[in-house]
Amino acid sequence: MNFPLFIAKRIYFSEGDRHEVSRPAIRIATVGVAIGLAVMIITVSVILGFKHTIRDKVVGFGSHIQMTNFVTQQTAVPAPIAISDTLMRKLKKIPNVRHVECYTMTQGILKTDSDFLGVAFKGVGEDYDLSFIRQNMQEGKLPTFSSQKSSNQVVVSRKMADKLHLHVGDKVYAYFIAYDDVRARRFTVSGIYQSNMKQFDDVLCLTDQRTTSRLNDWESDQCSGAEILVKDFEHINETNMAVVELIKNHTDRYGETLSSQTIFEAYPQIFSWLSLLDINVWIILALMICVAGFTMISGLLIIILERTQMIGILKALGARNKSVRHTFLWFAAFIISQGLLIGDVIGIGLVVLQQQTSFIHLDPASYYVDTAPMELNIPIIVALNVATLLISVFVLIAPSYLVSHIQPVKAMQFD
Repeated sequence: MNFPLFIAKRIYFSEGDRHEVSRPAIRIATVGVAIGLAVMIITVSVILGFKHTIRDKVVGFGSHIQMTNFVTQQTAVPAPIAISDTLMRKLKKIPNVRHVECYTMTQGILKTDSDFLGVAFKGVGEDYDLSFIRQNMQEGKLPTFSSQKSSNQVVVSRKMADKLHLHVGDKVYAYFIAYDDVRARRFTVSGIYQSNMKQFDDVLCLTDQRTTSRLNDWESDQCSGAEILVKDFEHINETNMAVVELIKNHTDRYGETLSSQTIFEAYPQIFSWLSLLDINVWIILALMICVAGFTMISGLLIIILERTQMIGILKALGARNKSVRHTFLWFAAFIISQGLLIGDVIGIGLVVLQQQTSFIHLDPASYYVDTAPMELNIPIIVALNVATLLISVFVLIAPSYLVSHIQPVKAMQFD
């Protein structure tokens, strides 16, 4: 039989032995641990949800890996590339590649009777993955985009529609300036999307790839680039290295050099900003563990002082200091475990409540989302519970040595 564990159970589960002094100390320690864990769970869930939501928005507009003309990546000057069927098949066979799609970009001006706005037209074809745009559609519908013909339909953002007073079904003229020539096209607004990503909503609208290619005076097999979607985001760098190896020293049939970059390289400011959130997480976790640790230390000291007579009796009966210390450490472990259970219920409950009701709202202009995104990660929550328990017990080892200074004779006279 584990003697310290047996005594700790008797003390903890015996209501009659909980004196007036120790009862508030135990409650305060339990609440401290519960609040600390609940805050940690909510913090981690918010950061994970926020990072993944913003990442998915950026990927929705720019994919995981972009393969473009080397000149475009170095100078930002639009330059076309030609992707042969052979190269496309090789790209799709790369491990971890889920989908490959082509696109064509061009610049233009949308003009109504009262206003005008400079925008970027992204031409996509029938093989383009529009699931992200479809999820963010507010009005209208997505047309069937094509790389072979022009439907003269366009999807604009809510911000563009509000600035130009456009509605689904409206006709709008677009003007394109290239090679000292001005070209006009009349588009029909087929849909309006809203992603709350300012850098995209301000400028990006979608139309047929055939339309943008003709406006750029490019050949039918030329495009701005290819977007590659991966199956596992964690292995995006390895997949990009495979793409680099494939197109290294490769030129298309027009002599253009191909190059690739990951979404991290295409939008470094956004991902650098997201990486800074990890620092905030570690700071909050450290503060909450300190709160739990300090409340447990104060509670344990109060309990040890209150149990002075019991400590003296145990020593008089032959118990060693080590056994007595372990008794109080087991007792503290019970208190911590109860606090962890309550903290799990509170933390997970609030996260699930936010996921179901979205009762916490944010300013999309500042945070790119209109509600606080939360994501439950069970392995991380389990790790937080284990880490809190181990660290809290560890910091109690030093205070537990107080029992070594308690003399049986004096302790049995203590009242």
